Amino acid sequence: MSVAAPSAGVSTASMIELPDDLERIIDAYCERRWSDGLPIVPPTRERVSRMLAATTLPPERVVAGLAPGFGAATVERIAVNAVLAGCAPMHLPAVIAAVEAVAAPEFNLQAIQATTNPVAVLVIVNGPAVRRLGFNATFNCLGEGTRANATVGRALRLVLRNVGGALPGELDRATQGQPGRYSFCCAENESENPWVPLHVERGFDPGDSTVTVCGIEGTMNMNTHSKEASELLRVIAETMVHPPSNEYCDGGQPWLILGPEHAHILHAGGCSKDDVRDRLWSLTRQEASRMAAKDLYRTRASRRDELGAIELDTLLPIAPSPADIMLVVAGGPGTHSVYAPSFGNTRAVTRRFEMAS
Repeated sequence: MSVAAPSAGVSTASMIELPDDLERIIDAYCERRWSDGLPIVPPTRERVSRMLAATTLPPERVVAGLAPGFGAATVERIAVNAVLAGCAPMHLPAVIAAVEAVAAPEFNLQAIQATTNPVAVLVIVNGPAVRRLGFNATFNCLGEGTRANATVGRALRLVLRNVGGALPGELDRATQGQPGRYSFCCAENESENPWVPLHVERGFDPGDSTVTVCGIEGTMNMNTHSKEASELLRVIAETMVHPPSNEYCDGGQPWLILGPEHAHILHAGGCSKDDVRDRLWSLTRQEASRMAAKDLYRTRASRRDELGAIELDTLLPIAPSPADIMLVVAGGPGTHSVYAPSFGNTRAVTRRFEMAS
């Protein structure tokens, strides 16, 4: 069987011959380190061609050069990895947009790919594509069970690995990593969002389909039955404050994935998104003395231009400004929201994409 090699290059993806045996093909991709360790869909010429039919972009178009190996992410190579991940052809435009987004300078892909931190790339989908392409924005939206979420997140990770060259133990130096490095993708629950959706807030039209990529170090469940806005903000803020934090060291972009119940409580309490940000930015200030001595040394070097002299009694903000606290509404019913700390030295990027007709 002829199958495509998913690794980097500017020419047409090379084909290799393997026995027509799924188990042996999976073994071969794992041995060549072209897989994330899970079973793959063999990227035959026919499957890749069907995938490419979902975009009008030419296969040889270079979407981005991806750090740290700076491989050329052509449309064809993205399609090969999308096949590997199990994507349907209709998902390809979202994957291409996510690849373009992570290559933006403000996302800081070089640091994210090569760091010892456990950072993973979260993809958030907005707009008509959520329903049309089958993305999950409600129950278990950060977990398993939905093909679009699982395979789009996995496809981006495989591109970062195979084209960007971030192989664990080599250019990828994550000390422990995290499960989000297999796949990390959800949609915003726009129908339950009492404020404007994420993509509209970021300058796009409501009818646009977008992906937003974020560098996230993990997730922290916040289970609170509070029904009062100010109390809810207080307990969320107390969750966000922690001394060994990249966000306090570098001035981060923390994410709150608010469950619909909590979002409606805040909205009913008279809070706009900006009100929520302002209050959390104030409540999450942390005394510099809480940090370990060497971490405080790093913080003084990293945030000197922003904050000036940092003394032991300086109150460090979690982010440079309230606007850097990011809010998205996702999930189903329940008294849960998620704090998703950022890598710190990264900023989210949003890109629009067109669905195949």
